[in-house]
Amino acid sequence: MADVALKSVVKRFGQSTAVASVELSIADGEFVVLLGPTGAGKTTTLRIVAGLERIDSGQVWIGGRDVTRIEPAGRDVAFVFQQYSLYPHLSVYDNLAFPLRSPARRMAEPDVRRRVTDIAEILRIGGKLQNRATQLSGGEMQRVAIGRALVRQPSIYLMDEPLSSLDAKLRGNMRIELKRIQQDLGATLLYVTHDQIEAMTMATRVGVLDRGRLVQTGTPRQIYEDPATIYVATRLGVPQINLLPAGLIPDGGGPKSAAMVGARTEHLRIAKAANGSALGTVEWIEHLGDQSHLHIRVGERRITSLVGADTPYATNDGVDVSLDNALYFDASGSRVRR
Repeated sequence: MADVALKSVVKRFGQSTAVASVELSIADGEFVVLLGPTGAGKTTTLRIVAGLERIDSGQVWIGGRDVTRIEPAGRDVAFVFQQYSLYPHLSVYDNLAFPLRSPARRMAEPDVRRRVTDIAEILRIGGKLQNRATQLSGGEMQRVAIGRALVRQPSIYLMDEPLSSLDAKLRGNMRIELKRIQQDLGATLLYVTHDQIEAMTMATRVGVLDRGRLVQTGTPRQIYEDPATIYVATRLGVPQINLLPAGLIPDGGGPKSAAMVGARTEHLRIAKAANGSALGTVEWIEHLGDQSHLHIRVGERRITSLVGADTPYATNDGVDVSLDNALYFDASGSRVRR
């Protein structure tokens, strides 16, 4: 494995800037996730590292080597695409072995067999090696697609939303499996997604992209607890952070420059109103099994909090609401502190 660095990387498509002066360092063995909505520049950044896109300015370094002008085949990277892209006429074994039989890195067949068998066992598809790709389930096909990258043992693995086409249960299982594999192999991995759960559960560090700019990097916990902007704050958290005008809910006095308050579930203090006075009203309750979403209207605003399944509240109940250690932002959306 190897470290990777993007230095002041800029990529334009015509008049549109897809990647704007991105600075990113990935340490050897790190699992870094780029998070952002469609159009944020995630896939373009990944393709730049792979050498599939030429940059307008800046540098790309892999393993201490400047690879900015080096073709993809010379960069020693492996790419897992969003779609499986398997060869349907080949067996699972031959799909996995395909990269090892290419003219650029042809291996002896005994070595190919050993490498393919080892990776198949890690991915838990050892019993499927003789199956055609068309005989596999969606999750098995995704494992083969990931395995085809793993057999290469490159400097870095690049993954472009590889779990997005799976159903929810399978996606959850594959998140666990992929993190386990990355840790077992000590692999350096750059992964892009718009799914905050994937970022929170798998990443060593998260980089949040906004219209081509890398606006904040940090551990998932740092990004969640200490966002630099409103945009970053809305990337993580279920239910999504409540954004409210400063002063709408009692907070003990926030910064004078605060225009907006960000209130997550843990920042909200909710109690049944006493003496006939109430700041808000329960509009409805979403029961999720072991938890419930409590939707409360305060003035013209609606806030959402997560409560236990045995919540004492009912629709139309009056409630008192206050804030504790909430997040504050100025009129431009930047974080301000007490």
